[in-house]
Amino acid sequence: MPSKPRVHDGFAPLAERLRPRTLDEVVGQQSLLGPGKPLRAMAERGKLHSMILWGPPGSGKTTIANILARAVNAPFFSLSAISSGVKDLREAIESAREANPTAQERSVLFIDEVHRFSKSQQDALLGAVEHGVITLIGATTENPSFEVISPLLSRARVFVLESLSRQDLETLLDRALREDEELRDLHLELGEDVRRTLMALSGGDARKTLNALELAVQLTSPPKEGGGRGMVITPETIEAAFGRKASRYDKAGEEHYNIISAFIKSMRGSDPNAALYWLARMIESGEDPEFIARRMIIFASEDIGNADPNALLLAVACWDAVRAVGFPEATIIFGHVVAYLASAVKSNATYMGISAALEDAKNNPDQPVPLHLRNAPTKLMKELGYHQGYRYAHSEEGHFARGMTYLPEGYEDKVYYQPTEQGREKTILERLKSLWPGKYKS
Repeated sequence: MPSKPRVHDGFAPLAERLRPRTLDEVVGQQSLLGPGKPLRAMAERGKLHSMILWGPPGSGKTTIANILARAVNAPFFSLSAISSGVKDLREAIESAREANPTAQERSVLFIDEVHRFSKSQQDALLGAVEHGVITLIGATTENPSFEVISPLLSRARVFVLESLSRQDLETLLDRALREDEELRDLHLELGEDVRRTLMALSGGDARKTLNALELAVQLTSPPKEGGGRGMVITPETIEAAFGRKASRYDKAGEEHYNIISAFIKSMRGSDPNAALYWLARMIESGEDPEFIARRMIIFASEDIGNADPNALLLAVACWDAVRAVGFPEATIIFGHVVAYLASAVKSNATYMGISAALEDAKNNPDQPVPLHLRNAPTKLMKELGYHQGYRYAHSEEGHFARGMTYLPEGYEDKVYYQPTEQGREKTILERLKSLWPGKYKS
């Protein structure tokens, strides 16, 4: 049965007209909204917990907050941290308190861009959450671990939303053509090239996709009467709507993963020229600079490690510097650090070591801590042998207690970290051979 067209809501933009009204209408985020998943389970139980929705723009944070509040029949109040002060916050909390039908039912206070609240504003919010006056739903595009105060973070669950995939955006476009009254009347035709351009420029942002489509319609002449076909949108019109040209590089598609893969493999292969080229491709295509910097930090530990410990320090400094100065100057910083990482001595020994240790910890999670490694703050613990036999390394010759063991019983001979003879690791290897000759053979 054909879908019922959505009636115009005044001058509301297309993205607003198509805003989902139920969880089933939400496109994407199935890891949170699918059957048995946490947000759907809360809605079905009729009881919400305070939460932070962390995700990129246009991933559905505001929509999901509205739907959840309706699903549990809770009074809904909304603030934007960009334009609200402590006074606005306190007034919203008081309104939410007065709207609570009973002591057991709490109003939902939605705060968009919650990371923009100062510490004092977040402190003002904390009491209302802690005493059950409100159920907080905060939305943020920034890592809440860094931007939200710890006491508030400990009282709210963090749910991570992803950028919409190409398939999600295709579903959204088809729904717009099928359900929106205005677009349906135009018999709009969107070719594969137009859809590809929309995907490339939207970056997985649903709102940006729909609003660009609406602007492209306004920039396109209507078909002549009797022409026998609907309005035809071109890729050039889509580019005009976005104000820039599309690249084959699609941050929500395959080329995104192809180029970051080439970038990492070029650094791993110690080819600074190739690494700089792929870096330039990402910069020119509008890739998120923080995404590039995060991958460089991971690479510095995974592929260089202790062969050159400065690599990680530089990668982290790159992250801080790029966030501080932004483009175009960030290009210089990226070039500096990428050239260093690509040229650095390589070793994945630390990565292999922690991977092996994690495997053992996963398969044997209940190995007891040896008694001599346990502290003995009480008389009973001392009587049970806690701490007996432990030797303080700094009191021994060379600050090393030769013969001491630190692994659980049965694991004493395990070697997780096997340094290579690359760069600084060669020095580390020689030291470990002298300290642990049974494990590290000369």
